Amino acid sequence: MGKNVRIIYMKKDKLILLVLIILAIFVLPLKNINWGKMSLVQDQGITVVGEAKTKLKNQVASFTAGVNVNKASKEEAVKEVNEKMKKLIEDVKAFGIKEGDIKTQGISINESERYETRQKEWYVSNSIEIILREVDKTSDLTDLLSKSGANNVYGPNLRLEENNDGEKVLYEAAIKDAREKAEAIAKASGRKLGKIISVTDGGTVSDYNRPWLSSMAKEGMGGADIAAPVEPGVSTVSKSMTVVFEMR
Repeated sequence: MGKNVRIIYMKKDKLILLVLIILAIFVLPLKNINWGKMSLVQDQGITVVGEAKTKLKNQVASFTAGVNVNKASKEEAVKEVNEKMKKLIEDVKAFGIKEGDIKTQGISINESERYETRQKEWYVSNSIEIILREVDKTSDLTDLLSKSGANNVYGPNLRLEENNDGEKVLYEAAIKDAREKAEAIAKASGRKLGKIISVTDGGTVSDYNRPWLSSMAKEGMGGADIAAPVEPGVSTVSKSMTVVFEMR
């Protein structure tokens, strides 16, 4: 009885193995199987990096403007900074800068000591970042800031708007460049180029310029008329795409 049971089980095992082999023949791509290692052979491909670049007019100008005050009295120093910053923000908003484009950069209240007199005093500062999206008004905003109560002004930093439409056209150009490179390599190797297997975005690089408005921190320069014509200029935008092509 025990021997008969073992024979039945052995027959069932062989039957299951036979079914698995038959399924493997019809399901697995046999031509792509290396029977020596029992692993699928990967399709041969070629990887190239396509590049494209263009020049676009800068669309955004940003400034940093702040007030620095040194006084023996902490309360007086804080009061003066707050009053001047409040007036500065009001003037910037009246100029047309939206509330979301005005951001506090930093507030500092520190006690220090003059080296010459050993006298204690308080150093108080406050600064904001201002983003101007109408770049043609950069010179006018520069003039406003130079005449304001701010005694520490930097800018303009000129750049492109993030996610601008000009960058999007570079995707197609970069993939076209990759295809041309891949076709040249395929021709040189006696092969033919097939379909695209994968595409990886290599990112976008902008080498925008940074003209720098001198700091007006010295006494008496806060109201100086130092505004000058400002040209927005252009930025070179580069896009790279890593593309894998099928080779035949």
